[in-house]
Amino acid sequence: MFDVEKITKECVEWVRDFFENNGRDCNAVVGISGGKDSSVAAAVCVEALGRDRVIGVLMPCGEQHDIDMARLLVNHLGIENYTVNIKDAVDGITNSIPFELSRQSTINLPARIRMSTLYAVSQSRNGRVVNTCNLSEDWVGYATRYGDAAGDFSPLSHLTVQEVKAVGRYLGLPEILVEKPPIDGLSGKTDEDNLGFTYAELDRYIRTGEIDDPEKKQKIDKLHKQNLFKLQLMPSFNPNLKTAIE
Repeated sequence: MFDVEKITKECVEWVRDFFENNGRDCNAVVGISGGKDSSVAAAVCVEALGRDRVIGVLMPCGEQHDIDMARLLVNHLGIENYTVNIKDAVDGITNSIPFELSRQSTINLPARIRMSTLYAVSQSRNGRVVNTCNLSEDWVGYATRYGDAAGDFSPLSHLTVQEVKAVGRYLGLPEILVEKPPIDGLSGKTDEDNLGFTYAELDRYIRTGEIDDPEKKQKIDKLHKQNLFKLQLMPSFNPNLKTAIE
């Protein structure tokens, strides 16, 4: 049972506490894609801090066919916002590397440039960067390390997709933003098409351990194991922790 009122209020209070202890007069800086996660994360921050302390950054890479959804969100919340087109930065790096990037590098590069952009805005505007990942995507590694997986605080990372949607509805977001299918931005496929299972199936498996399709269970388990490193701190050598062997 998901008590959306209780969890939303606790999440809002958690964000307030974070800023009280990590930047009492700072702003929340959030990358706005127009999808459910950035929309809900921004809405939570507005509820916690007020719209005057939330800054949205829209970051198309050239033409973004659904940029109107991002504009709908910032207008709905009434937050200060900037549009930074990252295409020149992406092209500059791509053209400067003396070999053809792999497909995965091509996919991940814009996400990492977007995070660099968010930190540039944040440092210049007394900000803290919002991580917008949710539990479902993190569970199967559907995030770019040092890209959208980065940030200073994460209000949604322990909530599944279905729970994030419930919070969005509770906070009064337009239904089109809550239910907009996430796409990869390259092939035109949805996240669920790429993953091979639905978020509803994944969320049920995460919360109950139940899944009807053994092949999908195997795929989810494999992705989860392969991508656990994304959720861990960088391994570091510490000579002070070495134990002498007698």
